[in-house]
Amino acid sequence: MIGKNFLSTILYIIISYLSIPQVAGQENNLYQIRTVAFYNVENIFDTVDDPLTFDEDRTPEGKDVWTEEKYRDKLKNISRVLSEIGADKAEIPPAIIGVCEIENYKVLEDLVNQPLLLSHNYDIVHYDSPDNRGVDVALLYQKSLFEPLHSRSHRLLIFDRDDQSKRVYTRDQLVVSGLLDGELLHVIVNHWPSRSGGEARSSYRREKAGELNKRIIDSLYRLDGNAKIITMGDFNDDPTNKSIKKILGTKASMENLNQGDLYNPMENMLKRGMGTLAFRDGWNLFDQIIISSPFLANDYSSYQFYRAGIFNPDYLLTPSGQFKGYPFRSYDYGGYTGGYSDHFPVYIYLIQKVTSKEKN
Repeated sequence: MIGKNFLSTILYIIISYLSIPQVAGQENNLYQIRTVAFYNVENIFDTVDDPLTFDEDRTPEGKDVWTEEKYRDKLKNISRVLSEIGADKAEIPPAIIGVCEIENYKVLEDLVNQPLLLSHNYDIVHYDSPDNRGVDVALLYQKSLFEPLHSRSHRLLIFDRDDQSKRVYTRDQLVVSGLLDGELLHVIVNHWPSRSGGEARSSYRREKAGELNKRIIDSLYRLDGNAKIITMGDFNDDPTNKSIKKILGTKASMENLNQGDLYNPMENMLKRGMGTLAFRDGWNLFDQIIISSPFLANDYSSYQFYRAGIFNPDYLLTPSGQFKGYPFRSYDYGGYTGGYSDHFPVYIYLIQKVTSKEKN
């Protein structure tokens, strides 16, 4: 077995650097940068009918006429997106990627083995969820950069408000604790219950999801008061909705955070009119990456938050028609489009100081 010191040396040699003079008021510092991303990939199903879920539409004989050719096209499209998120700064694809709306482990294997991702040697953390449609969340990670130490899938138990004997089957919340370039952090991947039936009527389901997420985060803090926690996903709520703003208790400002607080960089993006999905001529920002306060400690000897963004290059925009400018999805009312997803991905940059150059 290769020793960790040797691996660390190799990683240091091949690492990519970024000059960010704005950070901490210092000029010409060199920083190591890593991208953490999340993407709702809009229903990546294989072509096989699973008798335990309602996936009949995504089969060759189903309503969507989901053929092997379309499946391969979808994988190619999504792999392009994942390979490019954050690469303009980090020079490599994300170290860690949360995904949702994937059917099973095989789909994830097929995705990470696409040519644009294969050389980056991604591995997978995945558990089957009890969701009626058969979609799950998962974590992808570059094995040379991130080492999972522990993972667990937390079951979200929800019952119909009008019939307490009727369970609402939805996605689990995935927690992965591991080492990013040797530094411990915890990642929670979410896909909270949808707004089916209306936002107000369904809100209690997302509030239950928020309560579970808060319990997970609190348990991590009890183990380590300075835990670096990232909770990310498609929350099916905006940053200002009760499930996030009140139950998780997120803050929109990096100033005056207390130990245990959560910072949501997406809240101010929403206030500026930005979004990750569009509905009825309006934008929502359901896809979010929320971080714990130790990522904002200004101690760049370890990874710190630098910037958050929405990845929406021109090719991810619907090029024409009624939905021009919206996310270029795989299916619209006219059928298969050959697009990508009905959501834009989101990302954050984490940076760590490596060396200092002398000022000119």
